[in-house]
Amino acid sequence: MEHVSLLNTIAAALAVAFLGGLAARLARLPAIVGYMFAGIAISPFTTWYGADVGTIRELAELGVIFLMFGVGLHFNLADLLAVKGVAIPGSLARLGVVTAAGIGISAAFGFGMDEGMVFGLAIGIASTVVAIRALEERGDIDSVPGRIAIGCLIVEDLAIVLVLTLMPVLASDGSGGLFMPTLIALGKAGVFLALMFTLGARVVPWGLAHVARTGSRELFILATVGGALGIATGASLFGVSVALGAFIAGVVVSETETSHQAAADVVPFREAFAVLFFVSTGMLFEPRVVIEHLGLFALTLATVVFGKSLLTLAIVAMWPYSARTSLTVAVSLAQVGEFSLIVAQQAVSAEVMSATTYNMVLAVAVASITLNPLLFAAIPRAEVLLRRLPAIWHWLDHQGEMPDIEAYPIGHVVIAGYGRVGQLSGSALSQLGERYTVIEANLPLVRRLHDEGITAVWGDAADLEVLATAGVSAARALLLAVPDETTVLLATRNALSLNPALPVIARASNGSELQPLRDLGAREVVVPEYEGGAELVRQLLITIGHRKEEAQEFSQSLRDIQYGGYYEAADEATSNRPG
Repeated sequence: MEHVSLLNTIAAALAVAFLGGLAARLARLPAIVGYMFAGIAISPFTTWYGADVGTIRELAELGVIFLMFGVGLHFNLADLLAVKGVAIPGSLARLGVVTAAGIGISAAFGFGMDEGMVFGLAIGIASTVVAIRALEERGDIDSVPGRIAIGCLIVEDLAIVLVLTLMPVLASDGSGGLFMPTLIALGKAGVFLALMFTLGARVVPWGLAHVARTGSRELFILATVGGALGIATGASLFGVSVALGAFIAGVVVSETETSHQAAADVVPFREAFAVLFFVSTGMLFEPRVVIEHLGLFALTLATVVFGKSLLTLAIVAMWPYSARTSLTVAVSLAQVGEFSLIVAQQAVSAEVMSATTYNMVLAVAVASITLNPLLFAAIPRAEVLLRRLPAIWHWLDHQGEMPDIEAYPIGHVVIAGYGRVGQLSGSALSQLGERYTVIEANLPLVRRLHDEGITAVWGDAADLEVLATAGVSAARALLLAVPDETTVLLATRNALSLNPALPVIARASNGSELQPLRDLGAREVVVPEYEGGAELVRQLLITIGHRKEEAQEFSQSLRDIQYGGYYEAADEATSNRPG
């Protein structure tokens, strides 16, 4: 009977999860909302079905392991360091304030300090899945606000690691004081980390590489999944939670040469068991508890949706970003999701959090994730409203220091990226008496250009608002001298959406970008490596005695080969080759 119960429970969970996820996507809501409502639908607290919650919770542990393993696999320190100035202090300040608010809310409703602390941390952590999905759908994932939001999410992921490490300390009765238990917990975690980043960092890559050489996909998947589960469960020997163990396992695997294949192979397991995690979360939801504590629910939801938004807005506004950037980051982090639920479930298991508080976290997660798309849709209206409040707008929008759009020249050239390539182009245009506007992400450089009488706009060249501010709608041409591939692709697409007839000359970092840029509508694409190689060959041929005309012709033939007929595919009227 237990076997039948297990199969029935899993079958029911996956079936209702599919229906709930499909309904959520049709309603343009994150699928997570549908999964949690699916769990509520077969919960013993709401329906006659009475699914086996204990069975699903055991399987949900696998969901936690694979979720955290995936976070570790995609953990990118470079993404954090790129925006460390705002992401690290901003995230820590926001978590600190929201945690304090959580302690205050808990105290007001009669809960203890430890429970209030975990509650505050849980509602302070945004949903990585929801935030990244929303940014991807808006095309903002690689924009300035997208990078800041991802940097903040990485800091919060690291905060989760610390919380999970100290959860056993919070579970103790505190009779012997917190100093020694905290020290012991950190010491055990330190030993685990030291072993993983020394011995594990050598053994894991060696093992995966040898399995990969067998050519067996099944063995490689087994090694990856088995290794993740083994490290996650083995972490308990050091008093470390399986969630933290899975995260560290992912970080170690991410540094191997087989990490991309490992990440691809783990995705089906992560998605399937993550669905069970969200379903199990919904199955533990007791509507009665929320109804009995509507005041607590309303206050917590308001703290997450409005309190966190305003706090994030104020924090990001302390750095030199546009109002749109601050608003986008604020909305991206104005919800709680999967990792908040992981913290809450771990706290319930450790008897640090009561069922009432857990239900609040779950209810607020469902409500805040549901409201998040509406907040994104409200950003343009919020901008209109804020522009009517000059003092607040000037405080939020640091681009207000730049010239008004009316001051920009008409029929000008826009240069995106003012590094060595951009500066060379600008100098040439100046000598020829051509007018141009610069888009540059380096604010001190923009201010210096203003002092030199050069029109410049501070911001991300991939951003529609920045491109519009630079006047691409009335520009004669756009030169994309930015070295970042994603920025060039997004800038090409967005610039042509504003001005379909705009000639775009784009810099490509390698040949693989030629066709995508051409498909997007770029008029000319130049690969510096190709140009440099062709010129080196020309100079070499001249040096060893070939005629200049012959060297030039041979150099041009090399370009034709390297560009693979790209320029021959362009319209005849605009197919001038570089060089």
